[in-house]
Amino acid sequence: MFIKVSLLLVFFAVTIFIGLYFRKRASSVNNFVLGGRSVGPWLTAFAFGTSYFSAVVFVGYAGQFGWKFGTAAVWIGLGNALIGSLLPWIILGRRTRLMTHHLNSATMPEFFGSRFDSKSIKIGASVIIFVFLIPYTASLYNGLSRLFSMAYGIDFTICIVAMAVLTGIYVIAGGYFATAVNDFIQGIIMLVGIIAVIGVVLNDHGGFMSSLNALAHVQPEAADPAAASAPGVFTSFFGPDPLNLLGVVLLTSLGTWGLPQMIQKFYAIKSEKTIFKGAVISTVFALVIAGGSYFIGSFGRLYAEGIDRVANGSPNFDSIVPKMMENFPALLIGIVVVLVLSASISTLSALVMTSASTFTLDFLKGNIFKKMDEKRQLLSIRLLIVVFILIASIIATIQFKGRIDFIAQLMGISWGALAGSFLAPFLYGLYWKRVSKAAVWSCFGFSSVFMILNIFFKSAFPTILQSSINAGAFVMLAGFIIVPVVSLLTKTPDKKAVESCFSCYEETVSVKVSEDLGNE
Repeated sequence: MFIKVSLLLVFFAVTIFIGLYFRKRASSVNNFVLGGRSVGPWLTAFAFGTSYFSAVVFVGYAGQFGWKFGTAAVWIGLGNALIGSLLPWIILGRRTRLMTHHLNSATMPEFFGSRFDSKSIKIGASVIIFVFLIPYTASLYNGLSRLFSMAYGIDFTICIVAMAVLTGIYVIAGGYFATAVNDFIQGIIMLVGIIAVIGVVLNDHGGFMSSLNALAHVQPEAADPAAASAPGVFTSFFGPDPLNLLGVVLLTSLGTWGLPQMIQKFYAIKSEKTIFKGAVISTVFALVIAGGSYFIGSFGRLYAEGIDRVANGSPNFDSIVPKMMENFPALLIGIVVVLVLSASISTLSALVMTSASTFTLDFLKGNIFKKMDEKRQLLSIRLLIVVFILIASIIATIQFKGRIDFIAQLMGISWGALAGSFLAPFLYGLYWKRVSKAAVWSCFGFSSVFMILNIFFKSAFPTILQSSINAGAFVMLAGFIIVPVVSLLTKTPDKKAVESCFSCYEETVSVKVSEDLGNE
């Protein structure tokens, strides 16, 4: 216990110190929200990666999808690395940095408002973010409950309070730059922890090949009718349910292209070199963290006898990964707890920063408060960070104490609604001049309403879309059709306004001959 508590206290001390150390860099809105658009490749890449992966992935998703798909769950990690990390840097990184800087946009709604010359679109986007980021934020706490109970034997409420206070201090004090530096340190902890956990889990069953052999001989349970007819299916290439596996890959990978807390990392890119380095670093990070998490979870069935069960006898997926770690050495348990805490705090800081800055700059400023100077904007952002953390903490506590599964399931709903609303309008908006206001509104409305209906009228949906994950993947893909079709059928955007937005891509720059041979 001394080792585990000591690791936790050191982690808390370093995190708070960094927040206080960088408080002078958070003296303006631009510095507080974007780090002055001068964040280097390592910090940007790690900030992208740690905002991507949280306790939801390491504890919840790894346990759930590892159990359902076996070793095929590793495909989710590969998708997260290639589709969710590498491609966004290549396709979105440069154009996002150029246009957001040109339009002086600090948030995604601000970008939408300037790009489509519409104040109402900006307000609409800010409302969607406010509504759907709160339950997403609350879901981050869920994965911590069992790990803290296993490692420290303390009430989950204490864990919530500690995490909320810690995040609030360093984000409020140091802003984006403190968050980025802490993300880098937390990312290192996550990498070390994942590699150590993989080694111990495989060693539990005699190594890699012996573990695979044991998993291949696991008897499917009554709740796995598809797997019962295919012995060894949990070690097969695509697992027992390839279609639902594809849905998970699409939502958790392609979804990052439309999540405001992820895209905002590109706003802060410092230079051209940052893009290439950031793409490589974040992809490798995702391969290790996401690939490692789902790889660990794929062996969850080897621990089936000790996991908790719900009323119908199915496994409580959140209990699988903690059960796998019960017999770990004290030092490793401490590292794992700090790992999951790091993953959750880094994502939590990104979410509350996005929520608070968006609500202030895109909803309060110019609408509720006609005159809002920079000092008041900073004060509002900091106060709203406290409010968002408090609301998320209350929701998480109610969910845990009341055992309300509904709130925990909102993670998939939130991700689907946000990515479904924003992905297609944002991507098309960077590349295509013809996108209309009506198309943006159509995508916003369709995705939000579809995902809300999926909560309350799930049984009315086709079987495959009753899963919030598949529903989220569906609305994202639908956006790629809705935006161009509606754009072509509605009023053409003002040519002068559009050309002004795209003029940032036409500027010329000079480079050394070592980087470009020049014209023949």
